[in-house]
Amino acid sequence: MPTSRFPAKMPWLRLRRWGLAVCVLITSLAGSATLLHITASLPLAARLGLLMIFVLTFSWIALSFWSAVSGFILCWCRRDPMTLQQLDHHRPDDTQGTAQARTALIMPIYQEPPEPTLAGLEASCRSLLEKMAQLEDDETPLVDVFILSDTQCPEVAAREARHVAALQQRLNKSLCIHYRRRENNHGRKAGNIADFCRRWGRRYDYFVVLDADSVMGGATLIRLIEKMHAQPEVGLIQSVPIPVGQVTLFGRMVQFAAALYSPMLAAGQSFWQGDSANYWGHNAIVRTQAFMASCGLPSLPGKPPLGGELLSHDFVEAALLRRDGWQVLLDTTTTCTFRPAETADSYESMPSNLLDFAKRDRRWLQGNLQHLRLLTGSGLHPLSRCHFFCGAFAYLSSPLWLLLLISSSIMIGVSALNGAPNLHSQPLALGLLGVTLGMLLAPKLFGLVLALSHTPADYGGRWRLMTSTLLEIGFAALLAPLMMAWHSLFIGGVLTGRAVEWDTQPRGERSLSWKEAWQPTGWITLVGTAWLLALMVISPAAGLWLTPAWLGLVGSTLLVKASSYPLGKPQQRRLGLWQTPYQQNVSVIEAYHHHLAQALEAPVLTAQPLSPLPAQLPGEMPVQSFQRHRLSEDAFSAPRTEETY
Repeated sequence: MPTSRFPAKMPWLRLRRWGLAVCVLITSLAGSATLLHITASLPLAARLGLLMIFVLTFSWIALSFWSAVSGFILCWCRRDPMTLQQLDHHRPDDTQGTAQARTALIMPIYQEPPEPTLAGLEASCRSLLEKMAQLEDDETPLVDVFILSDTQCPEVAAREARHVAALQQRLNKSLCIHYRRRENNHGRKAGNIADFCRRWGRRYDYFVVLDADSVMGGATLIRLIEKMHAQPEVGLIQSVPIPVGQVTLFGRMVQFAAALYSPMLAAGQSFWQGDSANYWGHNAIVRTQAFMASCGLPSLPGKPPLGGELLSHDFVEAALLRRDGWQVLLDTTTTCTFRPAETADSYESMPSNLLDFAKRDRRWLQGNLQHLRLLTGSGLHPLSRCHFFCGAFAYLSSPLWLLLLISSSIMIGVSALNGAPNLHSQPLALGLLGVTLGMLLAPKLFGLVLALSHTPADYGGRWRLMTSTLLEIGFAALLAPLMMAWHSLFIGGVLTGRAVEWDTQPRGERSLSWKEAWQPTGWITLVGTAWLLALMVISPAAGLWLTPAWLGLVGSTLLVKASSYPLGKPQQRRLGLWQTPYQQNVSVIEAYHHHLAQALEAPVLTAQPLSPLPAQLPGEMPVQSFQRHRLSEDAFSAPRTEETY
């Protein structure tokens, strides 16, 4: 076993988890007691119904709040969230001998535009080569690259193959680039990766998964390989990818929010998740042997949308690894430092407008709701069940909030008709509302305080940072009711049996027309306007207090249209808002834009022969069962034969 600079020991991990649970429980009980006092005049059935909805939603807010508190303290004190060690002298670029470890850098793609996809991959590869050139021979890992295509359209596949062949020629003497295209896309991305594992998995100790929009720097890739090599008990390490690259107003807002809040929130999650973190499907390193032994995915009985293939496979694979005793870690050792952009180079792209963002959410929603069927799965770690529930509740909370708004409006109407004082005028009601809003806003304010204290220049200076944060908070407040309406509609579609196709998501810049913005939001605007008018007739004061809810609904069309407006370089320079540490002087991102510009200026027109694939070393990847689980002393010597749910 290698000597580990990355100790897997996590002191007081059980105490951390119980401490978080107690904080959430006390907060939830206090809020629930306050609600019961406020609604004392209501019938018992109404009180119990409101209480059930409130407990679920308020506990969810409390969990997010206390997790953010943990992350804030850790980032302020510069402590590693798992080991609690001081990060002041941590050197993430230091390496130790990994020359004997073979790693595959794999990128599953499905009918993606080859220019941006391969530009990102080339930037990652060249950054890796640059980093490897700085190492001693006995420290250099052995890395091969696999482009795993599921593209089904012959024209797109031919264009894809031309670009891959050109990339192979450019990197021929430096790095092995392999290209494999499946004739069918059975199992989608999970099936694509499983096919790689069965054919070549035994050749490699680890594999790093990149999405088609992923870009990773060599420092992060080397660090992940080194961490995995140093900790033989770890099955998966997930990095914290930061969205970059979009220039629309929506893209700028989301990228700014991710840069400001995500590192802190990730540190808070890692603090209590410890060795049972989650997997987000990309920008992560996986121990190949463990994955092959533990992560053969079954199909759920029944038809889609809640049956059939597991769509959000990443959560399930993390749960299966943890079930077999492997640690699953969230790597935050660089993102929670004062200068994250200097050491953290794990990036991804994102939808450029709200409609494409909602379409992606619709696919994720269906996959996450499937996880509710796995909550009682045999042998799962309690935190894996927690991940399943939280992933589904992130969407189920929307109809609960909608029910809470409807119930509140009805109570306001009944109180007005009966001449009773409205609930919103009670001091306790106002206090509970203030506490709820405070817990919702606290994570954003924590992120602002950290940036103001340590890296304001990275965000354009203190005044621009504060202005950008206030505008982002306002934007998020307007966005929340719209996403609530959409998620509620999507959940209704899933429950009525309407499945969604898991197609390629739009990744380029796309400004929306008024017609495109109105079609999916017109009904929301009309319903929100009708609700506002009813509130103003029944109780103008209640309408004032509920402004954050109805304003986002009434202005939904304008919000979708305006946020898709592209902020070009002149506008961005003039405003100076929503700057992040990750958009300036980041070499791997600059390299990506350089390679993309070259690909667009000089398209590959002629076909070149592709390099031959390496010899296969077939291996088994047995299908797992959630009904029965047997963990042997050696997880690799006892392949499972169950093929049912």
